[in-house]
Amino acid sequence: MLVRNVLLSVDPYMRGRMNDTKSYVAPFEVGEVMSGGAIGEVIESGVDSIAVGDFVLHDKGWRSHAVLTADEAGKLDPDAAPLSAYLGVLGMTGLTAYAGLVRVAEFQPGDTVFVSAAAGAVGSVVGQLAKLKGARRVVGSAGSAAKVEWLTGELGFDAAFNYKDGPVTEQLAAAAPDGVDVYFDNVGGDHLEAAIDSLNLHGRIAVCGMISQYNATEPDPAPRNLFQVIAKRFTLRGMLVADHADLRGRFVEEVAPLVSSGQLRYSETFEDGLLNMPQAFLDMLAGSNTGKMLVRA
Repeated sequence: MLVRNVLLSVDPYMRGRMNDTKSYVAPFEVGEVMSGGAIGEVIESGVDSIAVGDFVLHDKGWRSHAVLTADEAGKLDPDAAPLSAYLGVLGMTGLTAYAGLVRVAEFQPGDTVFVSAAAGAVGSVVGQLAKLKGARRVVGSAGSAAKVEWLTGELGFDAAFNYKDGPVTEQLAAAAPDGVDVYFDNVGGDHLEAAIDSLNLHGRIAVCGMISQYNATEPDPAPRNLFQVIAKRFTLRGMLVADHADLRGRFVEEVAPLVSSGQLRYSETFEDGLLNMPQAFLDMLAGSNTGKMLVRA
């Protein structure tokens, strides 16, 4: 099938694929088109189950058109949810949040949860899911006063702070005076160090990303308190959403109704035009977005 892309995604993991190092996936190749999540409208089809005019989800990324085989495309229902949701809250980012909280961090009702980059596409879903599942307290960090207000207002976080206002360790201790049971890490560095300081006995850390490290030119000394793993007996686990594809059905069944009913809210930041993909990517890494960053092609 031939599809014309209408929505394109930029995500933090793409930065890691720009390093020519051995990792969980091959790096991007210089001179080749960037891959990534996209939604396209089918304009020609040789696939019986997909007609012209249908919308499909695929991973061919940063291009105006793509040629796909049947197994490279997933048909979408634009009446069930806005198309953009399939790249965000009901897509890879939503599943990342769900799997990271439920399986990797082994969340339990009554836990106090701290989420870094909480106004991002993943973090904002993590915090809300924790509240809906019975968290005692949910705390988030973000990079602006407006984002902090969004977290504690519209999204229902119990507390949030702007990490630019002062040391993260001090702000987290004030926001979670009884400590933290689960830390969902999107940032690393000083946030991870602060979380370890606040972590309760047998706490759990799910490491989804370390965006503070992605463009670093020198090694970050934090966390300097990793020795606390002995006294606190906490667990720190890295995660990749691809390892949790088996949760996809359960995730959709549980989360789609929450989105439809408005119990789980989400935000999207849009750029317009395929040529603005690089700038959208840079803006996302700089934290200019609230929620999911998308490009209308």
